Amino acid sequence: MAETFRASILLIYTGGTIGMKTNPETGALSPFDFNDMYEEFPYLKMLNVDISVLHFKPIDSSNVTPALWIELARLIRDSYASFDGFVVLHGTDTMAYSASALSFMIENLGKPVVFTGSQIPIGVLRTDGRENLITAIEIAAAKEGGRAVVPEVCIYFQNKLFRANRTTKHSAELLNAFRSDNYPALADVGVNIHYNEPFIRRAKEDSAPLRIATALETGIEIVKIFPGMRPETLGAMLRIPGVRGVVLETYGAGNAPTADWFVRAVGRAVERGTVVLNVTQCQGGSVSMDMYETGRRLQECGVVSGRDITTESAVTKLMYLLGQNWDGDRVRDMLGRSIRGEITV
Repeated sequence: MAETFRASILLIYTGGTIGMKTNPETGALSPFDFNDMYEEFPYLKMLNVDISVLHFKPIDSSNVTPALWIELARLIRDSYASFDGFVVLHGTDTMAYSASALSFMIENLGKPVVFTGSQIPIGVLRTDGRENLITAIEIAAAKEGGRAVVPEVCIYFQNKLFRANRTTKHSAELLNAFRSDNYPALADVGVNIHYNEPFIRRAKEDSAPLRIATALETGIEIVKIFPGMRPETLGAMLRIPGVRGVVLETYGAGNAPTADWFVRAVGRAVERGTVVLNVTQCQGGSVSMDMYETGRRLQECGVVSGRDITTESAVTKLMYLLGQNWDGDRVRDMLGRSIRGEITV
């Protein structure tokens, strides 16, 4: 009889709604100890998975900083040989930022890193956290032919597995809180888990060693344009000392005002060495800067097209690229390339 494969998973709890349980004495929510998972959810034993738990000091995801991403990347690197996959429990508010950042920071990934969380605390009867947790573990443990089925940084939420750097939170109330408008789901979960194999990304060289980036540039800002924006406002934002990268959220297909003051302010920022990335404010669709005059004028200034990248991915990709200490031309070139499947080229 063939030996049954038993996967080993590292569950990393960073905080968030999923980690809360009602205290039976006070009725208040208190942190849940995931070391007691098997007592709380005995059917986890049916997964044929060995789960190790590591608790970070719980942090509200609104307080997440790049320092946490570096700590997570180092932890995954140092534990990589000991586990078949990783599940990261994280608050939903900044999950798309954290997961996108890890997708850029970890190079030659050959194992799943699945982020998940919940909208309702795991200790509440009607929680969505129970199913999210169990399925995330199952996905992280899945192998076929000795290889991980989904060797990517992903987000699993409410029956959908998405590529991390294609995902954004779209609802504060719905249980299907996340969407990937410009890229198909990597898996759809119903009675069975259906993996969308053609859309799953694999590292080019399976034998290449895992590497992580630990230098991230935090001199980044998001500038969202709007009708009535004053020249002084835009100028002040683009002249903030220490800003090296700007995510410029424009209208539609990358359009912006053609007023001289606007084009001049953006052009001067580029001349000062600031990398400006044009991202659409729309949830779906892509920037196409050669479609209209407004986009063409930005292109002439040296603004880079973000194509169909999400804002979360744009911010973290800039942090990653600028942290490599490359010159501006190389950073702009890399922004136009898909390095972790984050844009459609």
